[in-house]
Amino acid sequence: MIRTIFFDYDGVLTTDKSGLLTTFRYLSEASGIALSTINDAFNPHIGGLLLGRASHAEIWRHAMGGEMDMGLLARAFESTPLNRRMFSLAQKLKVNYSIGIITDNSKDRMDHLRKYQELDSLFSPIVVSAEVGGGKRENGIFLHAASCAGVAPDESIFIDNSEANLVVARAVGMHTVFHDDDRNDIGALMKELALLGAHVGDDMDIHPSGDGKDVLSGRMPASA
Repeated sequence: MIRTIFFDYDGVLTTDKSGLLTTFRYLSEASGIALSTINDAFNPHIGGLLLGRASHAEIWRHAMGGEMDMGLLARAFESTPLNRRMFSLAQKLKVNYSIGIITDNSKDRMDHLRKYQELDSLFSPIVVSAEVGGGKRENGIFLHAASCAGVAPDESIFIDNSEANLVVARAVGMHTVFHDDDRNDIGALMKELALLGAHVGDDMDIHPSGDGKDVLSGRMPASA
């Protein structure tokens, strides 16, 4: 029996494929520094950032030779484009299941977004690679998430926009669903969840408007 559904953050609950893309794009546009320069400065340190050994400000200081504007960094985090329909789905699922997040992400970014987007009002647990010291290519983050949720791995589902991130989750016993972030087909996702035993009420409108990327930059939508 399914008791918990875990969502990836970037690429599932957001419409950018990664938080690094979101953050670096904003920093480049707001500062005038070429995106390639920012990428080159951070790339050698990405592992440390995602495993909790460094922060954005520390890497900036080391690689760019100056102090980072923390207000600018906060605005970069806040520019994250939310996938509003996915949040609505999570809200519907929460009626019958516990809803969590498992994400390879930096601690400084997720700490900020948990407050800014009020993520804890909907998701628990929120498991971040930088806090557990390991990412989705290792089993520890998935076992920790299941333990925090109080469920066995085979009582949970993990949704991610990367097939590679589902391999270890599946190996520890979690049910997994790949979400194609380019299509962002919530109806197809609901059908996949139903096949695994997780059902949403029939009253949810699953037909996306426009290109299907119904987004909201900034705070979590009030309806979710």
